[in-house]
Amino acid sequence: MKEKKLTLKSNKKIAIVYRLHSPEAVKMSKKLAEKLKTRRYKVYTAPEQKEIAGTELLVSSNDLKEMSLVIVLGGDGTYLRAVRLLKGHSVPILGFNMGFLGFLTAHSVDDVFATVDETLKNNMVLHTRSRLHLTVKLKSGKKVSYNALNDVVIERGSFSQLISTTLYFDKSLVNHIKADGLIISSPTGSTAYNLAAGGPILHPEVHAIVVTPVAPHSLSTRPLIFPDNKKLTLQLDKNTSLAHLIVDGQKVLELSSEDEVTITRDSIDHYMIRKPNHNFFELLKEKLKFGDRYVTGA
Repeated sequence: MKEKKLTLKSNKKIAIVYRLHSPEAVKMSKKLAEKLKTRRYKVYTAPEQKEIAGTELLVSSNDLKEMSLVIVLGGDGTYLRAVRLLKGHSVPILGFNMGFLGFLTAHSVDDVFATVDETLKNNMVLHTRSRLHLTVKLKSGKKVSYNALNDVVIERGSFSQLISTTLYFDKSLVNHIKADGLIISSPTGSTAYNLAAGGPILHPEVHAIVVTPVAPHSLSTRPLIFPDNKKLTLQLDKNTSLAHLIVDGQKVLELSSEDEVTITRDSIDHYMIRKPNHNFFELLKEKLKFGDRYVTGA
């Protein structure tokens, strides 16, 4: 696993991303900002949020790249919003769960001050997570690009018919897949929509991309795991008029059969902060009751 050193001693700029429309998250953000300022850290409110009292509001993602640390107070959706705001800048994120499951925001908000204190002392561990990079070549010839920490989804949305997608691995035809949609997931995203659709759980350190069909038309269509050192290419078949392209839960555009989607591992990894004793399998047990045996009534 790659390791990246925190720069909190030389760079004392910290940004906070909080769960929108949550008075509890706003209140906690204010308390945390006050605590950090007593330690002589300069605290900022991340872009696209209401300014936290006593902090400075950042205007853009270019401002975020100057931070040494981003602290997230919310759920996994808030964490993914923070990743989008960073736009590939390799600033580590420390996440506290104020949502539901909290795979990405794995730390308890009840311990927020103690955990932040350990982070400031450089007693935490930086974990690298691979990201997905996708390029869409539109029928106009224009190319647009996106990045995802969790997943890329091609789905029929409100359209009534199933979508048929041709999948290539590098230059080899994999299959024509007819389903409600396709999930292309990183190892980090394997415990999200991919898992709900019957896909496999991947350890975060695995160098792979998993493709999982959503409600496939054929029983023989199964999830596939690919090495992440080559590209995946997807294109809607001619009999599929339109589909939605969704990146980390956000719809970004509508695809036609004349558009081509290419997905690779992004050249820049994401950095998340964890406790030194962090155990991925313990997290599975805590969040998903992984390995539990259920006893049914007689």
